[in-house]
Amino acid sequence: MKMRQLRGLCAFALLTLAALATARPKAGPEQKCKSGPVDLVFLIDSSRSVRPHEFETMRKFMIDILDTLDIGLNATRVGVVQYSSQVRTEFSLRAHAKLDSMVKGINEIIPLAQGTMTGLAIKYVMNEAFTAEAGDRPKVPNVVVIVTDGRPQDRVTEVAAEAREKGIEIYAVGVARADMTSLRAMASPPFEDHVFLVESFDLIHQFGLQFQDKLCGMDLCLESDHGCEHICESSPGSYHCLCLPGYTLNDDGKTCAAIDLCTEGKHDCEQICVSSPGSFTCDCNKGYKLNDDKKTCSMIDYCSFGNHSCNHECVSVLNGYHCTCNEGYRLLDDGKTCHAIDLCAEGKHDCEQICVSAPGVFTCDCNKGFTLNEDKKTCAPIDLCVEGKHDCEQICISGPGVFTCDCNKGFKLNKDKKTCTNMDLCNTVEHGCEHQCVSTPGSYYCICPEGQLLQEDGKSCGTCKSANIDLVLLIDGSKSVRPQNFELVKKFVNQVVDSLDVSAHGTRVGLVQYSSRVRTEFSLNMYHTADEIKAAVMKVDYMEKGTMTGLALKHMVENSFSEAEGARPASRNIPRIGLVFTDGRSQDDITEYAKKAKEAGITMYAVGVGKAVEDELREIASEPLEKHFYYTTDFTAISTIAENLKLNVCPAAEESQGEIEVKDPCACESLVEFQQATMSSLEQLTQKLSGMTARLEQLENQLLSRK
Repeated sequence: MKMRQLRGLCAFALLTLAALATARPKAGPEQKCKSGPVDLVFLIDSSRSVRPHEFETMRKFMIDILDTLDIGLNATRVGVVQYSSQVRTEFSLRAHAKLDSMVKGINEIIPLAQGTMTGLAIKYVMNEAFTAEAGDRPKVPNVVVIVTDGRPQDRVTEVAAEAREKGIEIYAVGVARADMTSLRAMASPPFEDHVFLVESFDLIHQFGLQFQDKLCGMDLCLESDHGCEHICESSPGSYHCLCLPGYTLNDDGKTCAAIDLCTEGKHDCEQICVSSPGSFTCDCNKGYKLNDDKKTCSMIDYCSFGNHSCNHECVSVLNGYHCTCNEGYRLLDDGKTCHAIDLCAEGKHDCEQICVSAPGVFTCDCNKGFTLNEDKKTCAPIDLCVEGKHDCEQICISGPGVFTCDCNKGFKLNKDKKTCTNMDLCNTVEHGCEHQCVSTPGSYYCICPEGQLLQEDGKSCGTCKSANIDLVLLIDGSKSVRPQNFELVKKFVNQVVDSLDVSAHGTRVGLVQYSSRVRTEFSLNMYHTADEIKAAVMKVDYMEKGTMTGLALKHMVENSFSEAEGARPASRNIPRIGLVFTDGRSQDDITEYAKKAKEAGITMYAVGVGKAVEDELREIASEPLEKHFYYTTDFTAISTIAENLKLNVCPAAEESQGEIEVKDPCACESLVEFQQATMSSLEQLTQKLSGMTARLEQLENQLLSRK
């Protein structure tokens, strides 16, 4: 019953309002709002709860307001957005420049008749309606009039606050069933000017009259009791309060409170912050002074007053100072004077021979003929022979800081006590060389004419030509080799190269030098002629430092014989040869990669000189050892090994595994084997070593008798 009465009243009120609207004269040009340009968007609720005749009242409400405004692209721009469960722009701010076309657009709106997603609609207006593309102008007030009849079905508080922060002024007009709490959550403050709630759509024109007054009316800051404590700022039909610099607006929107930056921690004072409204100054604790940056503090430097009387150093402390001494000095009981500390005199050192004192520290030194060890404490006799600081041509015999010279077997010491004269064995013994005998210090070896090779007996010559192999030489570049001997090693390498048939399709040669680290001097595919290889060998720089033979073997197995570095595929059956040349004990383990090299099918040769350890060489070399292991005590004899070291690999009669057909009738029983001629030379070297041992014992007895 009550619902029928309410509908009857609404119908009666609607007819009455329509009659009044028909009777009211249209506003003339003199009644247009002249308060300045505004970008105005109507956001109208067209949910299912808004009945058709109520929507018509809302349509007329918008037209009546527009009729009082100065419409134009350079005056007031108007856009209309309707929403329910979805949001739709009916026309944008830039769509109409004249009132007639705008009224036509409003009359053509068709209600959506769904839910009430007011939060979604506000977000849409903020992001879509007030954009430059939609016609929003910079520095022109943005005003939204929201007309709704129900409670929102989504959250509006946060999105409305975001819109207000972006400068959008929001009027919330609620009709009938609208929720006042939701209206206040949407509207701009003060709420008495921006929130309206009427009982029915028939009464909505009351808000229209008030809105016209606010949009086109007086300056409320000048003509009303605004209540702002500091500053009042007007906006069309409204105002808001501001505060002076250094103050912040309270929650009541009118009064102001001083900003205490010190309390809020918004300062950069190091010690004390002194607050004033919106500002601060810095101060310091007792015993400190404020620096020039007016923020940080420094302790007062009492030492800088110049009255401390410290012997060495004055150290300022809070409210005073104390004295300290330089390193190597100690402070006396008067607290000011410093005395040098003599650690040598006090016996507080561990020098083996000589202690050299400085205040608070010491260094060690050695007697003449001795050198300081790496521990900087103990001393060792200076071995000029080992250090290469002598000019003996062949043998150097060392004493602490001194040396004497001797010669190898087959040589005699000259009158300068340094150089030696060669005893030419080729002219004094029955050498049996088929072609030519070449004397070496205390020995000799045979050579063959060009195009022929020395045979197994080390004397006769043959025509067997070396087949294609991949050969990698590992040469020891450690400190013990010494520069002059390293040059002999490079000549040894080139002698080996001279015995090979080097070409891209024949024998390939790679060179690796090692000491404490490993360096590939050139890979198997870098050079393709003997002359190129020999030239590259002579340019190799001496590395020095340690003897990491195990590391070098690892590098050879994992890198040097890879296809990337020029080794030919294993499927081609090209023999792979590794030759290790060293003069001393390895500083790392060789067992693992000596074994892996052989397991990888690499035939290993080991050549040792001087202090090389024979057990290590035998472990490196392939079987049989007599074909793959060589040793000599002196670098000057390595040319003998090189001359007799022939890597002859002849193809089998049935097939050739290489890329070049070898038609030489010589046949080889093994893929790679050394010439056996060096065995007789090594026997002679052994005899020479025995003679040298006897000579050393004689010189040692002479030195002992002098003492």
